[in-house]
Amino acid sequence: MNCGVLVHIMDNRPSRKATRGTLEPRQGAQAIRRALAVLRILAAGREDGVPLAEVVRATGLTRPTVHRIVHVLIEEGIVERHDRTGRYAIGNQVPELALARARPSRLLVAANPSLRRASAEIGDTLFLTVRTGNDTLCVDRRIGVYPIQVLSIEVGARRPLGVSSAGVAILAAMPAQDARKIVAANEKRFEAYQTDIATVMSQITDARRRGYNMREIGLVQGTKSISTWIKTPDGQPAAAITVSAVRTRLGPRREQEVAEILLREARIIEQVIRG
Repeated sequence: MNCGVLVHIMDNRPSRKATRGTLEPRQGAQAIRRALAVLRILAAGREDGVPLAEVVRATGLTRPTVHRIVHVLIEEGIVERHDRTGRYAIGNQVPELALARARPSRLLVAANPSLRRASAEIGDTLFLTVRTGNDTLCVDRRIGVYPIQVLSIEVGARRPLGVSSAGVAILAAMPAQDARKIVAANEKRFEAYQTDIATVMSQITDARRRGYNMREIGLVQGTKSISTWIKTPDGQPAAAITVSAVRTRLGPRREQEVAEILLREARIIEQVIRG
């Protein structure tokens, strides 16, 4: 009987080859995800780049791990190091790779008429922001006709979801559990933007109740912003339209008027995307 038990145990032990076969794909996927996390942090630094210590803090990875990832990416031309500052930034090969998909996305094509119409109607700066992973990315900006314009974010600016008005709007349109998961994942990155989980979750709750997000204090002091979310046909929030203006331009009455314009255009974009 003991021999039978021994055979049974031995037969059920995974072979070294089988174990290696199951572990290697997981390790490979983990390495890719870590590299992408590093790239997203570097992308937020734009051309100025990001110091290695900031990448370590934002990703939660160890310094040796980040150092190894960054130097592999440098060897591949995906990342570059500024000689003068020592900061790391996205390399020249990234925009070259992006040329493989020169055609604008379906969302951008669908949003163009709405952005043009809303910009003319409202008169203040209008932004289109999309979700990319746990970040937001500004993909379009329309400057209005009012003499004072709020140019708080440039096209290409990347922020952690939850930092900007658009990011809060996108999170508010998600199932609560999904939003909490993303907010928790971005906790370390919030410190650089003087916010925290409790503040972001409170803003998300307010936006859900209101039906759109309204931020009393924008990224620039003395400004105010309103954002409405845009969902894809499968019901997932993919983007947001934002109006940023000096506070005196968005009093209670005009706030409602602007919100209604943004909500109208967001629904039009969703209908166009659905085809």
